[in-house]
Amino acid sequence: MTSNVLQPKRGRNLAELVAGEFTGEIRQGKLRPGDRLPTEAEVVRRYGVSRTVVREALSQLQAAGLVETRHGVGTFVSQKQRESGLRANAAEIATVVDLLAMLELRIGVESEAAAVAARRRTEAQLEAMRAALDDFEARLAKGVETTEADFRFHALVAEATDNRYFSTFMASLGSKVIPRTQLKLPDAGTEYHRNYLASINREHEDIFNAIARGDGDGARAAMRTHIGNGRERLKLRHESSDNPKPPRRSPK
Repeated sequence: MTSNVLQPKRGRNLAELVAGEFTGEIRQGKLRPGDRLPTEAEVVRRYGVSRTVVREALSQLQAAGLVETRHGVGTFVSQKQRESGLRANAAEIATVVDLLAMLELRIGVESEAAAVAARRRTEAQLEAMRAALDDFEARLAKGVETTEADFRFHALVAEATDNRYFSTFMASLGSKVIPRTQLKLPDAGTEYHRNYLASINREHEDIFNAIARGDGDGARAAMRTHIGNGRERLKLRHESSDNPKPPRRSPK
């Protein structure tokens, strides 16, 4: 297998690029319905990306209805390609203003998704959500990146609605759904930043608990609070960077 190492382009991350490569092959007929996709290890070698990137790319392809995974067998091109669902163009999210606008949209979409998930979720889906939150906590304790676990939780909530439009919307955003992935955080790695991430996962726990007990109104409110808090934090950061404090003048 030839190597085709991908380089991120402005506004796009590696998972989106990998998903785009396979989408192109499927649309062009190079990969036909029923064909088996390369294994995770083969995709890692082909594109020079991590396993986490490959998994996120496959999640995006699944949400778009392009592929299906058969546990213990592999991932295959779907026999019947379904029409595209609700999408957002992740490549257009290039500035903080774009992020704030997208978060405003997410408040409406994901709050309702959480309410629907509370009514329709299965026990297996609850277990997957629980695993994502536990993974977030474990990674936070180790001081390593939590973005994949964060995105996975939100994608699983969308999946639990049993409505492909919610899932496709989330997949079209990819990890751009997590605001901190698009920011340069000077306090990353500090105690303040760890506390900030811990507070995010506590908000996730509130959403999860409401979904687990079948409380649609509670799940809606918890998701609205979670994304609203993220939007306010981002807005404050943006405003403070636009209006830096003037340097102190030395006393005469």
